[in-house]
Amino acid sequence: MKLGIVTDSTCDLPLHLIEQHALQVVPSILVIEGKEYADGTGITRQEFYGRLPEFRTAPTTAAPSMGEFSARYQRLLDQGCEHIISIHAAGGLTAIGAAARQAAGDFDGRVTVVDSQSLSLGLGFQALAAAEAAEGGLEAALRAIESTRRRSHVFAVLDTLVYARRSGRIPAALTIFGGLLRVKPMIELANGEVKAVVALRTTQQANDRMAAFFNASGQFERLAILHTGAEPRAREFLRRIMHENSRSLPREILMVNVTPVIGAHVGPNGLGFAAVRA
Repeated sequence: MKLGIVTDSTCDLPLHLIEQHALQVVPSILVIEGKEYADGTGITRQEFYGRLPEFRTAPTTAAPSMGEFSARYQRLLDQGCEHIISIHAAGGLTAIGAAARQAAGDFDGRVTVVDSQSLSLGLGFQALAAAEAAEGGLEAALRAIESTRRRSHVFAVLDTLVYARRSGRIPAALTIFGGLLRVKPMIELANGEVKAVVALRTTQQANDRMAAFFNASGQFERLAILHTGAEPRAREFLRRIMHENSRSLPREILMVNVTPVIGAHVGPNGLGFAAVRA
């Protein structure tokens, strides 16, 4: 069975992996001061994070349309795919999966929509696993997704709560920090929910706690260092964990400046990692 794999731009996969695995990536929508951008066009990630503190109004985001998904599904079927797996960002955090399911309803059971229960490379690594297992058929690809999801960790430290509050999308878990906008909350994304771990006062404390969580997580099959316009900080974190964990790291480690569709809600200067345990 020839399978097609569709995901959305919150997967944060680098272009070379998208092309290597022939993934179809549907862009989400970023709205900056009234102007709409398809994710990945019109403004670079570096430019977005550099300008984010200066925007007069908070950027907002929107899910792709049902029509965008329908067009991708039809294209894959026209190219000879017998079935499509469409895997997307956590349904509790975005309407992307709902739009995909609505579109899938027009394809007579030939599209299976999967909630990754994650974001960024927590989603992207599941899409990769599906693509790598696709030659084994639909059930093999779905098992690969489930296995990857079960072994995944996604942690991040936000530099501030200001942007989460401005966006109006602050997760309920973070309300425990009340009005302390300048704390640096450490969060975990698990089972489709944002969970508060701890609030730190300084960037150094945040870096140390992130490294401690990483060091306690065992060996990894896949790893991505995530940041929101903070590449020097991310590279220093990578150097640190490579020094402390040289035997437990995968050969390829991704360095990812997170899509603005996520960054609009968390703000610049954040640091995190997405990993799949071996």
